[in-house]
Parts: sequence; structure tokens; C-alpha cells
Amino acid sequence: MEDEQLQEMKIDSADLMQNVAQSPKAETSGSCESMQNGKTLITEGKARIIFPSANEVFYNPVQEFNRDLTCAVITEFARLQLSSKGIRIAVPGEENSSKVVVDLSKGEKDDDLEQHLSDDQLQEEGHKVAAVGEVCQDGLRVLEALAASGLRSIRFAKEVPGLRSVVANDFSSKAVELITQNVQLNDVGHLVTPSFSDARMVMYQSKADKALFDVIDLDPYGSPSTFLDAAVQAVSEGGLLCVTCTDMAVMAGNSGETCYSKYGAMSIKARFCHEMALRIILHSLDLRANCYQRYIVPLLSVSVDFYIRVYVRVFTAQSKVKASASKQALVYNCVGCGSFHIQRLGKMAHNGNNINYKAACGPPVGPSCEHCHQRHQLAGPFWAEPLHDVAFVQQVLSAIGSNSGRFQTGQRIQGILSMALEELSDVPLYYTLDNLSKTVHCSSPSLLQFRSALLHAGYRVSLSHACKSAIKTDAPPPVVWDIMRCWEKLNPVKRERLSESSPAARILSLEPKLQASFTVRADANPSSRKQGLKRFQLNPERFWGPKARAKAGGGVSSNLQEKRKLHQNKRKACGEESDGAHLKNFPCKRFRQGNCSLGDKCRYSHETEKETEPRDAS
Repeated sequence: MEDEQLQEMKIDSADLMQNVAQSPKAETSGSCESMQNGKTLITEGKARIIFPSANEVFYNPVQEFNRDLTCAVITEFARLQLSSKGIRIAVPGEENSSKVVVDLSKGEKDDDLEQHLSDDQLQEEGHKVAAVGEVCQDGLRVLEALAASGLRSIRFAKEVPGLRSVVANDFSSKAVELITQNVQLNDVGHLVTPSFSDARMVMYQSKADKALFDVIDLDPYGSPSTFLDAAVQAVSEGGLLCVTCTDMAVMAGNSGETCYSKYGAMSIKARFCHEMALRIILHSLDLRANCYQRYIVPLLSVSVDFYIRVYVRVFTAQSKVKASASKQALVYNCVGCGSFHIQRLGKMAHNGNNINYKAACGPPVGPSCEHCHQRHQLAGPFWAEPLHDVAFVQQVLSAIGSNSGRFQTGQRIQGILSMALEELSDVPLYYTLDNLSKTVHCSSPSLLQFRSALLHAGYRVSLSHACKSAIKTDAPPPVVWDIMRCWEKLNPVKRERLSESSPAARILSLEPKLQASFTVRADANPSSRKQGLKRFQLNPERFWGPKARAKAGGGVSSNLQEKRKLHQNKRKACGEESDGAHLKNFPCKRFRQGNCSLGDKCRYSHETEKETEPRDAS
């Protein structure tokens, strides 16, 4: 944005600053205060932002978890990056200690490898300390490409140490005006710079100027697909990309063709759709990075509420890019019983010190499912490697555990990360216990019973943070169905009611080759479950899902309001109004096509668009 426009915004916000200064400060995170000018003062973390009551700039309070987790991840990423430069970060609330890495190659062996030093001692010995809210000249350059109110950028400035600068960009003049006001309100102008530009142009320009960002945060309304190409080029070597996708209907299989056009992968409706969505966005990021001889390394990937969020590092190496094909896979999913088989796209063959890259052989399935004789659906390609870096996730979890009061959603972060650490990293996708039982029409075994049966059979098993009833295991489908056959013998179903061609009848017609034991084992209950960690929270508030897109004039679009009113209690109205009068609110499709022969007797509306326009205008 031009300097004159930014200056006008600073002048216009002077009155707002005075009103905010007179209002009492909220002590708890996530609080809201109404202001006299029709705006709202929102407190989240250490930040306070002015937010218009009208829907002129997008803001969703439910995504506080997203913002808390991002602050935690960037903090540990800063610790990782700056430690190599001899800089220690100081996080408020953490113990005043430092971990000094000892080089064991020199033959030094100390029983106590961790020396606890104060900040003053570190400075005396030549170590730099980066504090929150201070400019670190050797610190991270951060870009929030779609900043909206600027809340996330301001929280970075006030809660994440080791930052050199933060660019809060948006392509809405209202949003940039709001960012400018909020930056002044929080006194972080020395760190946060508002920017009015197309996010892609900001990233492409940073590439042209060779001023790459160490961290790029993409949290758009809907799909981030249009920004990914610029993002993988604008991030520095080993830099961090934080990407959110809220278009879950597309990524979870409702529109597979749309998913392919955006992410280069076909999605399907399956029980494992949420984990597959994570793997699809990772595949898309890696595919775009490969075009520039770059590749990704996922640090953390989570499916939460109504969105997914991934944190990946981007590196450059032509030799590593050659291995990318072997990291992608297709999945053959049976539409009858839900059995699935993974097919890698490529494979690596080691020949001494050389590596040969070849196409994989397949398919792993026949023309129909071997268990229920139904057809398969093909989906992908998707990322088939681990979703998380275990060491990094453990570092984030440890930092949050030692500083429990830092985030309002800290307990939930601990629960999600604990589950992520427990997941089988080398096993893509999962079954769900309810769907296995539904397929054979029998009562469902308990989670511990089914996990114990797999463990007794000699296989590994874990839960998944993406689904409450998920069963992630390296056991092949025949073993899974043998366990269900054994369970059905203990809890028999009425087979005479089953259709001969149904998946249940065909699966149960075979005798199990494996005699499963459902005796509960001690190791069947995961640690996160034993500790009662908050893993799957209840809905935090009414209508907590995705909010309406921000509108220049504020408010929800009239079309959306009319649609909500039209469809409100639609099913209930259909049952109460037996005369079908409510159907006159809906246009007749046959009349539009010119072949409705019912005339005035038709229960649907025959009004054309031209007839309705004057009525709407009046």
C-alpha cells in the first residue's frame, strides 16, 4: 500500500486508540468487549485487536487453537534455527535454563550434559538471548500472507521470540486499515509491517529480490491452492510453511474432480478421508516444490475441527527430489467392505552405493475385492511417508508441558500432539471400528478388545488424532476380517436376514484362519487415553464451524441469508404442512426445461426470473 494511504489510516485510527486506552484490559484469553463506536475489542493470548461488528474482515474465534499451535511451532522452529547461530530464545514462563550441546567427538563425557545458565551468564559468555517483542537482527522473517485483522501477526510479535520482522499482508483495504490500527494498539510497529498487496505478488517479489521468508503462514478462506506455487519458492532454505485448508468437502471426497483440479489428487468418500486430506495437501506441496528442485519434510500435520493444518520445511536438493515419486501412493478402496490397499507410484532400488529409481509394479488387488466381491475405487496420489517429525513434535510437546499457562488451548494441544506421537508413522490411513462392525452387521467390540486382538496376533496398532474410532494397524485386511469373524462367533448375527450378495454374507461365509483373542492387554490402552488428555473436544459454541466469507460492506450476503431462511426447519415444515404449500418457494425444474404438463396444478413455482425481479426490487 502507498505511504499516503497508510498515513491516512494512522490518522483515522487516533480516536479508536483513545477509546481502547480507556477500556479495562481483559485478564483472560479469548474475551470480547463492546465499544461505543460499534466495534469489538477482542483479547486473545497477549494481543488485543479492534474488530468491526459487521462482517467486513474475517475472524473466527474457534481457530484460537490453530493460532496457539502455530505460535508454539514457530517458537520451537526459532529455537532450532537460532541455536546454530549461538542465539538462545527466552520464552516467558519457561524455566530460566539453557541446554548446552556438548560435542562428544572431542572425548568429553559428562554425567550432566545440561548446564543451567541464567540469561546474564549467557550474555557474559558471549551467548545472545532473543526475547519476546524485541527485534533479533539474525532472527526469522515471517510473512502472514492473508492477515485479515492482523491478529496472528500481532500474536507472533508479542509471543514468539527470535523474530526479525513480520509482514502482515492482505488484499483488502479494510483489512489493512484494521491491521494498522491493531499494530498501533499493541505497540508492535517495530516488528509488524502492514502490507496491501496480492499475496502471490508479495511472495514472487521476495523471490525476485532474493529476500526470502523464513516462515510463511497461509490461512485462507477456503483453499490455499492458488498460493502454493509462490509459497514454495518464497520460503528460505529449510524454512517453514504453515498451511491451512478449510475446503474439507472437496478434500474429503464430495467433489473429487475439484480436488484434482486444485491439488492434483483424486479424493473419495471413505472413513479415512480426514487423514487422506492431510496426505493430499502434503502431496500437492511436494509436487509444486519438485518443479523447482525442492522437496518438503513434514514437521506436524493435524486434522482438527473443520480444517486441516500442516507445518512443513522446504529444502533444495536435486538428488532428494528424485525420491519424491516413491513417497507418493495410490489407494484402492473397496466400496463394499472398506478394505484398502496402498500402491506406491515409484520405488528405489539400492545397488551398492547407487540408487536406481523405477516405477512401481501393481496393482495390489484383483478386478474385485477378495473379501466381499465388490468393486474398488482408486484415489490419490497422496503423500505416503510419515505425517510428523517425531523429534520435533516431542520438542513442542515438552515446551508446552513445561509452560502450561502459556496458551488458552494448551491442554488440547497436549492431547493432539500426544496422539500424533502415538500414531504408527509408517502406516498410511486407517479403519474405523464402527464401520467394521456395520459391515458385518454385528455389535461392536470395545476399542481395547479390538486393539488387544491385533496385538495378540503379533501386529502393531495405534489410534489416530484424525478420528475418534480410528484403528491404524499394519495388519493386512484378511487378518482384520478374521478378527471380525471371530468376534461375530461370540456375538452372532441372524444370517438368514443377510442378502447372499451383501458384503456381510460373503465375509462371514468363510471360516477364520486366525483364532483371535479378545483378552484385554495392558498395552492396548494408549498413554494419552490413560492420562485422560483432552483429545477430542466438544463443540465450543453454537454454529462453531466455518464462518461466512467477509464482505466489503459487512454482514452476510443477502443470498446466503435468504437461503438459510428458506431452508430453516425445511424437513419439519414438510412434515407439518401436508398440503405442500411450502413447495411454491422452490422453482419447478421441468417448467424451466419447458416440459411441465401440470400447469397451475404443479406444486412448485412456475415464476420466471423476469417475473421475480420487479418483486425483489420492490
